[in-house]
Amino acid sequence: MTKKLFVGNLSFQTSEQELNDLFAQVGKVESVSIITDRMTGRSKGFGFVEMDNEAAENAIAKFNGADLDGRKLTVNEARPLVKKDFGGGGAGGGGRDSQAGGRGGGGGRRDRY
Repeated sequence: MTKKLFVGNLSFQTSEQELNDLFAQVGKVESVSIITDRMTGRSKGFGFVEMDNEAAENAIAKFNGADLDGRKLTVNEARPLVKKDFGGGGAGGGGRDSQAGGRGGGGGRRDRY
């Protein structure tokens, strides 16, 4: 079974191949993904590595706090993304007769500064 690891505080110049080579020191790497900005294509400074459970535990022990390209890495088990309920939300829509003036739910007046 594989485990997904979060790898943070990466240098913007670190490549997926470099990350793969680093983590391969402790076991077989299933996949590596560095997250990039959609608009610029530039690294966001974090990524994910998938490895089998034992290799992943070894990687956390060995690389969390280790130096790579002049940065101290943060390595831990990735947590699933959970969208939090921020409450309220909005009624959405809001036709012509709504008090929001047809701008959608809850728009209200905004003063300009």
